Amino acid sequence: MVTKQVNDSRDEADLRRADSLAREIFSDVANKWALLIIEALGERTLRFTALRNEVEGVSHKMLTQNLRMLERNGLVDRVVHPTVPPRVEYSLTEPGQALRKTVDVMCDWTHRYLRHIDASRRRFDA
Repeated sequence: MVTKQVNDSRDEADLRRADSLAREIFSDVANKWALLIIEALGERTLRFTALRNEVEGVSHKMLTQNLRMLERNGLVDRVVHPTVPPRVEYSLTEPGQALRKTVDVMCDWTHRYLRHIDASRRRFDA
């Protein structure tokens, strides 16, 4: 895994540049599983199995990969409680909560235009 570092350059924040840190971060968080995980966590703390139950269809592997990526990017906190077996809990950090507001807007948009998009798909596919 290659990680870009910020060099106080505007180029690093330019999503249009393929080599920018902003593009790397955007690519990480703009996938369906990451967005669904962020929405599922909301303002609560969940254990892995509960989170997997909330995000229907996500495999153990994909949930693990996305949680690691979100933790690496500072959007999710992972707390391991020293019990046998270990109890692991996940919650959103402050930046994760800020991103959640955007995810909520996307969810609202989806609900608002669901029928329009469905009708458009049916016309296109006919």
